[in-house]
Amino acid sequence: MNDGGRTALYSNGNGFVALNSPVKIQILDFLKESSRSFDDIVKHTGKAKSTVSVHLNDLKSSGLVEEEYDKDDKRRKMYYLKCEHMARSQPPILKHYKNVLETLASPQLEKHGCFKCFFRAIQFGFDAHGINSDPIMRKIGRDIGISISSNFVSKDIVVLVQELASFWKKYQMGTMYLAGNEPLIIAVEKCFDYKIISTIGKNLCSFTEGIIEGTIVHALNIDCCVQEVECCGNGKERCLFIVHFLNK
Repeated sequence: MNDGGRTALYSNGNGFVALNSPVKIQILDFLKESSRSFDDIVKHTGKAKSTVSVHLNDLKSSGLVEEEYDKDDKRRKMYYLKCEHMARSQPPILKHYKNVLETLASPQLEKHGCFKCFFRAIQFGFDAHGINSDPIMRKIGRDIGISISSNFVSKDIVVLVQELASFWKKYQMGTMYLAGNEPLIIAVEKCFDYKIISTIGKNLCSFTEGIIEGTIVHALNIDCCVQEVECCGNGKERCLFIVHFLNK
């Protein structure tokens, strides 16, 4: 991974292209408002003509930029965007992604747990490379919740939460319990990797949101939406999930 720059994600109509070259990203940002000449791009970037030429050729090969001759001056080429900017990574997530990777290479790995670090490396890696991982993590969690709910027998929401809490404890995922009834609030303390995520500064448990939601929907045949309102990733002592019942 390039430690020096951010990653941006672009769509060229045929797929997605991830870039972590500061100069390429600078060029694409410059072309957002209008087409530009080669000399304009050189002046804006402050790079040598040969360097800019290489970057432009790479961007054209990736289907992100196209060139055409200036209508008023056939000797001059103009460059314009052929892509849409989809996402861009942010420095805090890059930092935490790098920290997890360093943990994987350190003696601390045994302390934190290999698979815990793998899990967060995948989640942080998506975000660090400009892809919001929350929707897919939630969807996967929901699918898992539907699957594991076949192991639960209760048709009562309180007892069902207790069954899910026993599952959480059995597989060392933390301590889960019912924290409120109106609305239904589920708490998780010391989630399986809380030591890794305690300083991230954002809610990180979309995966758990999905598991709780999928379990309730499939086990009780009740449509609901689970929302995390507090998270260890934001420095809280526990993660709190509100269950919104949609057909009530």
